Amino acid sequence: MLRVLLVNDTAKPIGELRDALEHAGYAVIAEVDGAAALLHAVESQRPDVVIIDTESPSRDTLEQLAVMGHATPRPVVMFADRSEPQVIRDAVGAGVTAYVVDHVSADKLAPIIDVALARFEEEARLKKRLFNAEQQLADRKLIDRAKGVLMDKRGLTEAEAFTTLRDQAMKQGIKIAEVARQLIAMADLLG
Repeated sequence: MLRVLLVNDTAKPIGELRDALEHAGYAVIAEVDGAAALLHAVESQRPDVVIIDTESPSRDTLEQLAVMGHATPRPVVMFADRSEPQVIRDAVGAGVTAYVVDHVSADKLAPIIDVALARFEEEARLKKRLFNAEQQLADRKLIDRAKGVLMDKRGLTEAEAFTTLRDQAMKQGIKIAEVARQLIAMADLLG
């Protein structure tokens, strides 16, 4: 059973949405009034999905969502009354996975939440791939810089410098990038 944190960011009662979620088989583990307590509620309750009911997301709500997205990312479904394109872009930019205009019946909640979960997982996978690619690029630059130090200080060819780095990494049981980092730090220290 999916655990849902329900956020009421509107003056109207949220009981109808809570009842629809429970009827659809979701466990509403907590309800939060307003965005101010959003981050704390997500950290303490650890929901599977966050659902926000709002007329139109406020700046505070969007800021809290962005902070939550960095600290403890979760899929976010937002039910809103307004469908202005800029508001939707701002909400998606803040981390909203599914933006739904108007309220929906209980039988349509499950597909919306399923799509939000799938989009969130795909985005997390893409972020991980991007992070790994950026890390590989940074490591490559570090290794190239370390090869340059070895080539300059010891008169090695590029292939010999790489072999030296690789052999040292194997000896120490660490990655080549870490050996490169150590070598560059020592070269900077020694001038």
